Order: sequence, then structure tokens, then C-alpha cells
Amino acid sequence: DNEKKDLENRFTNHEPKLGQGMKYETIRAEAKELAFKIKAMTPASREQSLAITHLEEVVFWANAAIARNESL
Repeated sequence: DNEKKDLENRFTNHEPKLGQGMKYETIRAEAKELAFKIKAMTPASREQSLAITHLEEVVFWANAAIARNESL
């Protein structure tokens, strides 16, 4: 059933397939650049911390989208 397949996919380790490692690194590098810009351009605050935390989440979910759904 589809629900079981979905849960299996969510809770399974996905080894990188050919070319995916470069995608993960590109996403991380772009996010890191933005994180440094946020840190430099905004005052230290809860909002700054949240912006950086959410940026980490963006990286996680983008990479998960590749790992879980991309078929090569």
C-alpha cells in the first residue's frame, strides 16, 4: 500500500546515487553563503537565529527531496 511505501521511504537511509553528492554540496554551499550574509546583515537576535535555523531546514528538505524521490 502507498502509506507503507511512503513510511519505508521516509525512514530508510538513502545512499547517494551517481551525481547526487554534487547536488547536496551545491545546495549546502549556497545556503552557507546566504547564512553568512544573514549573519553579517542582520542584528544578533531571535529572528536572526530563526532565519539560520530555517535555512538549515531548507537544506535538509531539499536534500531529502533528492535522496527520497530522484531516480537515476
